[in-house]
Amino acid sequence: MLSSLHSLWDAFWAIPHIRVWLGLAWLAYLIPLCLWIVLQKREPVATLSWLMSLSLLPYVGYLVYFLLGPQKIKRQRLRRFRTREGIRHTPAFCSLDADCTELALLGQATTGLPPSSATEVHLLVDGGATYDAVVEAIAAAQNHVHVAYYIFEPDRTGTRIRDALIERARNGVKVRLLVDAVGSARLKPAFVQPLLDAGGEFAWFHPRQFKLFTRPWLNMRSHRKIVVVDGRVALTGGINVTDEEDERLREDAYRDLHMRLQGDIVRSVQQVFVEDWVYATGQDKSAFRDTQLLPARDGSLGAIPVQALASGPDSSWEAIHRMHVSAIHAASKRVWMITPYFVPGEAARMALSSAALGGLDVRLIVPKMSDSKLVTFAARSYFDELLDAGVKVYEYGPRMLHTKAMLCDDNLAIIGSANFDHRSFRLNFELSMLIRGPGVVRELSELMKGEFGNAARVPKERERNLWKHRLPEALARLTSPLL
Repeated sequence: MLSSLHSLWDAFWAIPHIRVWLGLAWLAYLIPLCLWIVLQKREPVATLSWLMSLSLLPYVGYLVYFLLGPQKIKRQRLRRFRTREGIRHTPAFCSLDADCTELALLGQATTGLPPSSATEVHLLVDGGATYDAVVEAIAAAQNHVHVAYYIFEPDRTGTRIRDALIERARNGVKVRLLVDAVGSARLKPAFVQPLLDAGGEFAWFHPRQFKLFTRPWLNMRSHRKIVVVDGRVALTGGINVTDEEDERLREDAYRDLHMRLQGDIVRSVQQVFVEDWVYATGQDKSAFRDTQLLPARDGSLGAIPVQALASGPDSSWEAIHRMHVSAIHAASKRVWMITPYFVPGEAARMALSSAALGGLDVRLIVPKMSDSKLVTFAARSYFDELLDAGVKVYEYGPRMLHTKAMLCDDNLAIIGSANFDHRSFRLNFELSMLIRGPGVVRELSELMKGEFGNAARVPKERERNLWKHRLPEALARLTSPLL
């Protein structure tokens, strides 16, 4: 057998001018692929990473880039739900000459969602409190319940929330459930059927199906977590529907953070859900004819300034990325950040290091070991630069830290679904909340202090073995633009 293969190998290379033909075939593959990638006009580092990677995969590279390469999604028709008539200056948010105006304008210009306010913002720590709040809100629904999740598992937690939705649907409440097709891949039709039988509706976001000559959306997921009840109550943040995030069921449950909001801000969360539903189902606004999406305004303003930040590959503005970087630049005393996945771009990395070099109290807490070793190594590759600049870096364990929050000074917090990495900033559909005011910020500050106290600070002088640390981190960093 081996001798036959060896003979075939020799015969192949004996073909006249075979090396020339192979070289021409490789160029015929590489040149069109390079043009395809370059014309996407992405960051040079990301473009070069794709070119270098796929140049080593003749012809197979077309399939890889077709399935996983960057894509642009056009959803302009959905913008009809949003107002771009100019920022609404409300006393609850900021006055015309206040320092917060520029950030509010930036938020509206990049997301289409105006600054708003909330009458109540409750931080929900971990899955136990969050799932109880979700079920309680669903049980109180009278008109509709809108639910969207990245991960919705058919386990005890998922069954509990599904059954709560079924109960409301049987009582005439309009129930719509939207889940991501990749994040919720374990969700089977048999699990959803009882909800459909009760009169509820269900849809996949970017279904995992192949259509000839159409690029699939495998790499662009809805990472949002949304529950809207009667247009009056909204729950959003970082917690998915899974037993893995319920500390009452598992000792190793993820450490995470969610929010329950009431007030005018719910209108923005509702708009985000409606746009996603229309996009995923192909329906139009008439599908909501019998749903009272937004309660009538009574003219009162909530005391808590809040602005919804929605971003995704349907916009090139990278709204949540810009808002993080701008908020860091605007800080004057401190920047504290918690994120499970830390793979910053140059702008974000420069903002953090510049803040620390400028004398601000800059702290970063990440998991000691996330659920992706590649991301863990990539994150650690940035530690040296941050530590040299004066950033205090902490690693949290043994539970997986899944909280996504940033605190600036004593009056601004950003909490939501977005990680501090390229995927969240560019590829995923995300939703975060920018919250001003001392109350919520003080509560988040106390929570962060507890997390810092339960995490080990990364020393500037630490073990840096070539094979265990430096080389794996350097190699992982090369994949950063693709993570």
